[in-house]
Amino acid sequence: MARAGLTVERLVAAAAELADEVGFENVTLSALARRFGVKDASLYSHVRNLGDLRTRLALHAGGELIDRIAAAVAGRAGKDALAAFAGAYRSYALEHPGRYAATQIRIDQTLIAGSPAMRRTADITYGMLRAYGLDEPDLTDAVRLLRSTFHGYCALESTGGFGAARDVQASWDKAVAALHLTLEHWPREKSAGE
Repeated sequence: MARAGLTVERLVAAAAELADEVGFENVTLSALARRFGVKDASLYSHVRNLGDLRTRLALHAGGELIDRIAAAVAGRAGKDALAAFAGAYRSYALEHPGRYAATQIRIDQTLIAGSPAMRRTADITYGMLRAYGLDEPDLTDAVRLLRSTFHGYCALESTGGFGAARDVQASWDKAVAALHLTLEHWPREKSAGE
């Protein structure tokens, strides 16, 4: 398929654009092939199947998201880092809804372990939370709280789920402030020896 210049990277980038245009769930090999003006079969020398393409898209989008978060939190700590992290997360989710949806799919743990972007995500997220004095298992619990709060808020906001007259940004700022207070006063799990 040299005439179309197809590579895995070009396919994934085009799938990311397509996801933002039509929704992640509507990204298909047929739709991607049409975008390049080739037959579906031409894609199989670059990706195994739709699941492979979607996994690659999820890893690609996860890398974009953590790059944005890393730039936002650089040189910050505590509440400032949390607010920057949250803001970068939210802006990516709202600006790239299809890519963001891709970041929410379940990925095989071996692929996650082998992904530099996913390791970087863990390093940056856990690093920010360690500034609050958290260790395991509290770190995992705190990550789950942040992810579920950010994801829930973004999902509701993107579908117009907040109907009250209150400014959505003001509510977001309050939610981040409440998360900061929660992290500062985290109910730490006692170790077995305590």
